[in-house]
Amino acid sequence: MNLEGFISAYGYPALAIGTLVEGGTVGMIAGGLANRGYLQLAWVIGIIFGCAFCADQFFFQVGKRSGKNLLIKRPAWESRVKRVRRFLVRYHIIAVLGFRFVYGMRTITPIVIGASGFDTRRFVMLNLCSTLLWATVVGCSGYFFSHVLETLFSDVRHHIGAIICAGLVFSAGVWLWRRWAKGR
Repeated sequence: MNLEGFISAYGYPALAIGTLVEGGTVGMIAGGLANRGYLQLAWVIGIIFGCAFCADQFFFQVGKRSGKNLLIKRPAWESRVKRVRRFLVRYHIIAVLGFRFVYGMRTITPIVIGASGFDTRRFVMLNLCSTLLWATVVGCSGYFFSHVLETLFSDVRHHIGAIICAGLVFSAGVWLWRRWAKGR
């Protein structure tokens, strides 16, 4: 199976799984693939949005139901939890609207917001708006960045596999570096 066949067969399910693991990078790569005609941009944005929104709702509900106990059992999260709480107290609505755009805070923030007693319906509405904007920005950024690369390097079609691999290696490198830095 060649790359085009693989993307045609597994592109959207891989995007869904990738969004749950590392949404921004995977979403931008998918946006680039939409520019190349392998995927549809509307579907890319929709899948990014749906998966990210569901993940946020899941973590919010975890926070609502058992967040305080969970956060106490995770002392390694303490510094991030304190930052989120300070920001949440000071900027209430902006914190809920903006957390999705802050790398490294996307998982813990909905847990803290849920544990803080934030109203569920209000969170759903604010998160809906924020995630839709984020998914659109991520998908379109990948789409237009790919277009710029194609313009600069008209031969990009021959290197699409290398570009995807470079994006995945970069994502894995960032993840490994963060794990290493967290352990120190």
